[in-house]
Amino acid sequence: MSELPVHKNHLGQVIGPPLPHWTPRPRPPRTAMRGRLCQLELLDAATHAHALHEAYGEDASGQNWTYLPYGPFPSPEAYVEWVRARETGDDPIFYAILLAGSGRPVGVGSYLRIDPEMGSLEVGSLCYSPALQRSAASTEAMYLMMRRAFDELGYRRYEWKCDSLNAPSRRAAERLGFRYEGTFRQMMVLKQRSRDSAWYSILDSEWPALRTAFERWLDPGNFDATGAQRARLEDFR
Repeated sequence: MSELPVHKNHLGQVIGPPLPHWTPRPRPPRTAMRGRLCQLELLDAATHAHALHEAYGEDASGQNWTYLPYGPFPSPEAYVEWVRARETGDDPIFYAILLAGSGRPVGVGSYLRIDPEMGSLEVGSLCYSPALQRSAASTEAMYLMMRRAFDELGYRRYEWKCDSLNAPSRRAAERLGFRYEGTFRQMMVLKQRSRDSAWYSILDSEWPALRTAFERWLDPGNFDATGAQRARLEDFR
């Protein structure tokens, strides 16, 4: 394995690699992202909120809300008000995730901590209804958001953070190709609980190989007649 080149300034101090052509990146647009299995469109209370509240209601135990900073919502009207307060925001920017064909809204995701100057942003506030969880469409939604960040906008760093005790979220991050960077202790107080946050990231240098893996995994030939995967996403990396 070759060693990384060492860069030094005029004082002989070791410094980071130069980026002479770097310019701030555009902010994420509010336009739709379309795939074969799903599409993401700007979250809108009038269009999506009632259907999303109904889809979330299929989680009878309410376990989806345990680690989220928001929810649960006692009524469709309460969720509508929550969406209205966020649908025009610039950070986070929320998108509804709709199943292809039916157009049914089954989840949300957002870009947040958007830093065009540094070329960094985070994907988060993910809330998947049972209809989206552990589905190929949920993986495609994450691929579409990554593709926009790296290929369309040229960001350098793509982050994922979660409660350090949220084992499903941590497994999802690792499956999607994020690398664990560490845990920020007592980072937040949420729902009257202390939260340590696990940090993950993908860098632009890592994206081309991950993009190829996503596209090979999402290919229709990787699924049998019942929709079951033939090979895991990790097998393509």
